[in-house]
Amino acid sequence: MDIKHIRKILQQPEGLRLEFKQAVSELPKNLFESICAMLNREGGDILLGVKDDGTLVGVDADKVARITSDLVNLSNNPSKLDPPFILHPQLYTIDDKRILHIAVPESSEVHRSAGIIFDRGHEGDYKVTQPSQIALLFNRKRNYYTEAIIYPGLTLADFKPELFTIVRNLIRSNNVNHPWLRLDDEQLLKIAGLYGRDTTTNTEGYNLAAVLLFGKDETILNVVSHYKIDALVRRDDLLRYDDRLYIQTNLIEAYDQLMAFVEKHLPDKFFLQGDQRVSLRSYIFREVIANLIIHREYINAHPATFIIYKDRVEIINANNPHGNGLLLPEFFVPFPKNPLIAKFFIQLGRVDELGSGVNVYRFLKYYSPGQQPQFIEDKLFKTVIPIGEPTHEGREIPSITTDDAVNDAVNDAVNDAVSIQVRKRLTEELKLIQKQGGVTFGALIATFDIKRATGQRDIKQLKDAGLIIFSGADRSGKYILTEKGKELFSDIAK
Repeated sequence: MDIKHIRKILQQPEGLRLEFKQAVSELPKNLFESICAMLNREGGDILLGVKDDGTLVGVDADKVARITSDLVNLSNNPSKLDPPFILHPQLYTIDDKRILHIAVPESSEVHRSAGIIFDRGHEGDYKVTQPSQIALLFNRKRNYYTEAIIYPGLTLADFKPELFTIVRNLIRSNNVNHPWLRLDDEQLLKIAGLYGRDTTTNTEGYNLAAVLLFGKDETILNVVSHYKIDALVRRDDLLRYDDRLYIQTNLIEAYDQLMAFVEKHLPDKFFLQGDQRVSLRSYIFREVIANLIIHREYINAHPATFIIYKDRVEIINANNPHGNGLLLPEFFVPFPKNPLIAKFFIQLGRVDELGSGVNVYRFLKYYSPGQQPQFIEDKLFKTVIPIGEPTHEGREIPSITTDDAVNDAVNDAVNDAVSIQVRKRLTEELKLIQKQGGVTFGALIATFDIKRATGQRDIKQLKDAGLIIFSGADRSGKYILTEKGKELFSDIAK
């Protein structure tokens, strides 16, 4: 979500999917009641640093890092939110005031906060205490979200052991302090919501999301024998195919295989942003592939297809529709069909705004000038990405705000393995250095409440990108912008 959408949200009144909360120096005491209620209902947006009437009051700059850290840790704490659903707030600056945006999806599970189930209506959050109401809530979730189906016969031996190492490495590249890194394999599966209980049968076990994310190939075949992703190239042979990739493995490796297929068959077109080259193919298709994997209805036997034609890429997958017809960006509200799988991919750093199509809309106009993507919701969800020649005119992507432009510069400069969360922190660090004309190392780690080792890694990233240098004596010197860093801000200001 970009700052334009945040401004639009601020113009709306509080309601079923929107909550404003003041949080000048700490998390509001009733915050997790609202998070719990939104997870149990339709999801929504929570903005911290905003009065009930939409007036901006801001979050204390010195407390942002601590509030963010507390939210991440508490959302992963079963005594606060059970089952845990780890959330990562995004920081925005509007009218010199810092606000935190929490995007809360609808969950496929029923959650409790401090042992109490909360639901949400247009008037706010309320407790659910009647057994009949609780049963209705469980039934609604079970009937819609099939990723939470329990398979009590599964054991840890049914999962691919090497995937746990791959997952930990991806999480670590995102956040070296991620709470999941301290867990063993079984604990990780449980805290991620991949082990649950069916209230109608009172059986416990691993669920369908666990099978799809971690299952051995034979486990996946036994549970969902129809599951496959069929990737084809049909440029010359339209009846059959020029090349084909048939995928029936876990979603983590399926994502990598599809990205490799795209890299093999689609040109890597670049856009010059500042003096950095942005890979349009990577920006567009990482989002497209993540959405294909995350939003599929996996108990539907219709195969997912990813077909590359001469003039377009068409993606079709089974869907449990939340509405129908062509989705328009100005009216589109992201609605993850598999919240557990979506949450897991967020921790891996492979998705940001789920289902939003932000990068597709932002960069496709340079990959395929004059053309628009199509997202068509129905029982079969169809995505059409036109393929055209890129433009090389200009140095900046128009209509990107200052926050977005600095963030994009950091994204272009750092390694692809660096997580979304780290990239956002690097962006804020760079803006702080620019605003104050230089920052000491001690001030940097204190402002963002990070460990010394984390600060050293951040500084190295920004130095290697050529955006900052150290100036002054060893103990009293500061990190300042290089000419390249200064040009970035001066370009944005024009």
